[in-house]
Amino acid sequence: MEGFGLPMSFGKKAKAAPSSFKAKVDHTKRADPVPGPTAPPKSEISEAGPSRPSVPAPTSQPAKDAEEDDEEIGPLPPSTSGSKRKAEGEAEVDEEESDEDEYDDEEEVDRTPVSHEIILKDHTKVLSALAIDSSGARIATGSHDYDTKLWDFGGMDSRLKPFKSFEANGNYYVHDLSYSPDGKNLLVVSGTLQPKVFNRDGEEGVEYNKGDVYLRDMKNTNGHTAEINGGAWHPTDNSQFLTCSNDSTLRIWDVENKRKQKQVIVVRSKERGARTKVTACAWSPDGKMIAGACFDGALHIWNTSSNFARPNYSNETAHAKNTETTGVVFSRDGQRVATRGGDDTVKLWDIRSIRKPIAVATGLDNLYPETNIVFSPDEKSILTGIAAPKGQKGGLVFLNSQDLKEERRIAIGEGSVVRVAWHSRINQIFASLSTGALHVLYSPHSSIRGALLPLAKLPKTAPRDPSFSTVDLKPVIYTPDALPMFKDQGHRESLHQREKKAKKMKPMEPVRGAGRGGRLGASETQGFVQTLFPTEMAFEDPREALLKYADKTDKKDEE
Repeated sequence: MEGFGLPMSFGKKAKAAPSSFKAKVDHTKRADPVPGPTAPPKSEISEAGPSRPSVPAPTSQPAKDAEEDDEEIGPLPPSTSGSKRKAEGEAEVDEEESDEDEYDDEEEVDRTPVSHEIILKDHTKVLSALAIDSSGARIATGSHDYDTKLWDFGGMDSRLKPFKSFEANGNYYVHDLSYSPDGKNLLVVSGTLQPKVFNRDGEEGVEYNKGDVYLRDMKNTNGHTAEINGGAWHPTDNSQFLTCSNDSTLRIWDVENKRKQKQVIVVRSKERGARTKVTACAWSPDGKMIAGACFDGALHIWNTSSNFARPNYSNETAHAKNTETTGVVFSRDGQRVATRGGDDTVKLWDIRSIRKPIAVATGLDNLYPETNIVFSPDEKSILTGIAAPKGQKGGLVFLNSQDLKEERRIAIGEGSVVRVAWHSRINQIFASLSTGALHVLYSPHSSIRGALLPLAKLPKTAPRDPSFSTVDLKPVIYTPDALPMFKDQGHRESLHQREKKAKKMKPMEPVRGAGRGGRLGASETQGFVQTLFPTEMAFEDPREALLKYADKTDKKDEE
């Protein structure tokens, strides 16, 4: 077989050496040191706690055993090599157990998923919108490059690329994205007057109505009359979603009715004209309250069981005037609200006493109107992104949910951190950057699925079996364009190219009016006249025509 240049083996290849999953995880470990919360000293960690029995000192136990042996059995044998080996073995076991206990304690102290990361990079500009479905398997991202991209952890290969990319609203920035509770629909909010809803695969987009810009009363319009800034799906109802706009309204929509909103919430400002821009909105986790933050610095909260005539809770000076409050979020119990201001602050509010904030954190730079704020799954921390000058790394800040004291600050990557999300089911943190990258932070010990799924599909480090190679096989040459299946699929033709190609196949039309280009023109009535007076000369035999005149000449000669 070697003489004919054929491979020596066919069929199933030899199994390559298994690549270590641990090595792949270590490859994604963050290079930057991760500052963690202050851990208790080793002396406190080694002490016995209620959840772990105390471990006696390794030197006291052999001495006690020796004393008991002296009392019961008698003197020890002269050779002590066996006892030494046993003591060394016990010491090694105790050291291993202590190391494992310390490792377990470290996991118990800090289970925040920030030790490892993967980077999803396909956008070219600011990644301004982020949404994750309830299962944590699918991600939707939107950017200032006008594209909306869908990612699936389970179907992702080593390239870490999206499976779907589309322009939801043409050349408009994508401001916000939100998945329905069942994950079957995706709300896309761009810089237009009309929200759009797509299915799970980014198809069958439904565009909702826009309002009449000439109507003064916003309650009488059937949609928004100015640019939409944000949107959110109802936390429990798959048929409702919320949008906020620069027309000083929040609107609740029914998915099945695209012609008109279900409810209009008009925000009345104390500024001139009684109108303001609603820059951020949110539902409470139980869907019983709606919060809206405005450009005039106000924070309003409505109860969904009311008629929305006026807010149930309101603070007109929540943030500085003429600054965009970019994020608002409810706590799980619905009693506290955290806001991210364009005045570089984060404020925590109790809706029962909303006149004064519980705590304020300052010095948190904010450059993008899409910067949001989230609670951690255990609600012990509040997360938000920090902007950074060009060439420097933006950060992710963990604030205490009680007093907003900074607990931890993590450098993510070059550029400003815009969107932040912490998914509770897979325990992974998502942070988007102004460079278009999405960093997925995880921990191999406390995170499940999500970013761990593509790691199993990374290129294997073991070499391939050299006994079978495509180099040994002779290439098969097909006749070019012989069959449609073998034709090269070129780039998609533009509309102008298709029209130009169609003109080549179209027959030449007759010239109307005056002649041009060497061709004689024809009048509009020429064809009609020819039908009335047909010329029979073209169909007459020339010989018969000559003989007809010959008969006439013969008669004249006879006369």
